[in-house]
Amino acid sequence: MLFSSMIFLWIFLPVVLAGSFLLRKTRALNLFLVLASLFFYAWGEPVNVLLMLASILLNYGAGRLLAKYQKDDPYEVKKLILTLDILLNLALLGYFKYLGLLVEGVNAVLGLLGGKALEVPAVALPIGISFFTFQALSYVIDVYRGQVQAQKKWINVALYISFFPQLIAGPIVRYREINEQIESRSVTWDGFAQGVRRFIYGLSKKVLIANVLARGADALYKLDAGSLTGGMAWLAAILYTFQIYYDFSGYSDMAIGLGRMFGFRFSENFRYPYLSRSIREFWRRWHISLSTWFKEYVYIPLGGNRKGKARTYLNLTIVFLLTGVWHGAGVTFILWGLYHGLFSVLERLGLGRALKKIGPLGFLYAFIVVVFGWVLFRVEDLPAALQLMGRMLTPWRYTATSLHLYDYVSRHMLMLLPAAFLGMGPVQALAERAGLAEKWKGSWLEALALIALLALCIGSLASSTYNPFIYFKF
Repeated sequence: MLFSSMIFLWIFLPVVLAGSFLLRKTRALNLFLVLASLFFYAWGEPVNVLLMLASILLNYGAGRLLAKYQKDDPYEVKKLILTLDILLNLALLGYFKYLGLLVEGVNAVLGLLGGKALEVPAVALPIGISFFTFQALSYVIDVYRGQVQAQKKWINVALYISFFPQLIAGPIVRYREINEQIESRSVTWDGFAQGVRRFIYGLSKKVLIANVLARGADALYKLDAGSLTGGMAWLAAILYTFQIYYDFSGYSDMAIGLGRMFGFRFSENFRYPYLSRSIREFWRRWHISLSTWFKEYVYIPLGGNRKGKARTYLNLTIVFLLTGVWHGAGVTFILWGLYHGLFSVLERLGLGRALKKIGPLGFLYAFIVVVFGWVLFRVEDLPAALQLMGRMLTPWRYTATSLHLYDYVSRHMLMLLPAAFLGMGPVQALAERAGLAEKWKGSWLEALALIALLALCIGSLASSTYNPFIYFKF
């Protein structure tokens, strides 16, 4: 069930909000939200709710075992519990997400040895499995480290792992950030209003911008790469660059807004990443919760930057390799992660100092690097991705085609691109510098704008069934 679907907006959300209001001062509230979240998750594929329940029981049990052996037993016992929990969580994730890739790798080896290829299994990917698995792991790891107390109430762990606003696309919330909120929180009218405001802005980004640009990006990327001109290859890449930002950041805005409506405060997941002047800065602004997770649970435990430059570069490469693997079981995702890792290492080697000297041109550098990266991310066929990137690098060599651009990209999409560029941060930055942002927030003018945006979103959703969401498959 998408946040930007009519059944969510008109039935599920109002019913859950009403139930939460009626139960707001009772012990049954968390149980009600867990049941609502499990229903939300089971909507598309009911059998997957069993996987969610297994994750809840596994990680709640691991937390309780760690609490039991916290004081008197040797360190090795706790380490064994943590190791088994991590392996079981990753086994679940690996079976559903990476089994096909593993079999393809085995087949490649068998082919070299003259053996018979194995049948590649068709395993349906449960929605949001990467998100809730990482969230569950952070709970058990933090309990192991002694940073939080193991939760005695299973219902609280269940709510933490399954809560529907951030269940399928994040932000990845660490337990210590909201453990007190799970136990005790309050919903104020001001907080609720801020949540509604944030939700409508996110819905507008998703429906009015991302969905429109997605039509053009999908149409161009479905074409044979050899039939595109250099300009069309650039246009496809730019459309997808804005689509994925407005799609994912819009969904994060909706998740944060929904959390506020129920009394939760989730951390920001995007801070205008396309305004970055380097790739290192980009990853401090893009999908912040995932970057923070890898930094805290992988990069720092590996040694971070404390063991010399060579080890730092190796640790960065490992983190970005895992970032690519986290996003998908395919060669292009792995290369996309390593691609970003390469530029992060180059910037530490000296490119970063050069970027500081060129000033605003750093924006152009970072944006172009990111755009090329999204081609790898979007096109699952590596030869086609490389062919498109080649056309982008030498557009003057590819100008002839029998295709007509307006058969695939409407004038509406092209007119929307400047608005998408301005909305990715420049307008907001100028408004903040001029002191207009605070005047706008909470004003009657903003209220009227929000009503108009919501009406436009409802109208768009009612008139079209085209409502893709990129991060569903992660």
